[in-house]
Amino acid sequence: MIEWTYLNSKKSKLLTDVIVATDDNVIHKTVMEFGGKSMLTSTEHESGTDRIIEVTEKMDSYPIILNIQGDEPGISHNLIDGVIDLKLKNRNWEMTTAATQISNKNELGDPNRVKVIFDNNLRALYFSRSPIPSMFKKEVTAYRHLGIYCYERDFLLSYNSLPKSSLEASESLEQLRAVQAGYNIGVFLTEHSTLSVDTLEDLEIVRREFSKNNDWT
Repeated sequence: MIEWTYLNSKKSKLLTDVIVATDDNVIHKTVMEFGGKSMLTSTEHESGTDRIIEVTEKMDSYPIILNIQGDEPGISHNLIDGVIDLKLKNRNWEMTTAATQISNKNELGDPNRVKVIFDNNLRALYFSRSPIPSMFKKEVTAYRHLGIYCYERDFLLSYNSLPKSSLEASESLEQLRAVQAGYNIGVFLTEHSTLSVDTLEDLEIVRREFSKNNDWT
């Protein structure tokens, strides 16, 4: 899974470098063996953001940092470039991320499918594991958040100094720390969601899709 995520990320036209940040020696060795770049990090980190911060502190030549989850074997280079491009066009926004329209209503009630609402300028208003909007009076388009983030370097390095977030603790969503503190998160809209793995059911879907496309090895 790590290799597919890495190789698909390398297809991006805007990424300068791709590095796997991990505290696991097996993953680190695996990445090195298939020719990728990897950096071992502390085992004490509480979140993936903390891990990315450690790597960023050791690399001072990149003004913008992109965080791609390691469980995105089907990630598209077009998605990556879209999130980066939105950030480059809005350097005053501290972060950008991505979302796609929800077509399967079952996803609305699935807490593993994070939902996002945003304003007319594509700035995130809120992220939730619960259905948002509520559709109380009228059905409207709902969007699923995709776990990819592009940061201004200085903002990322200051992330841990932000006030502790009650919303983040409630939803178990790191990005709500930035939202609650009043920072801007831009949302790139894509028509195609990526093949990610959050559950065993997701893993079976990925296996079927990769087998169908002759990508399974």
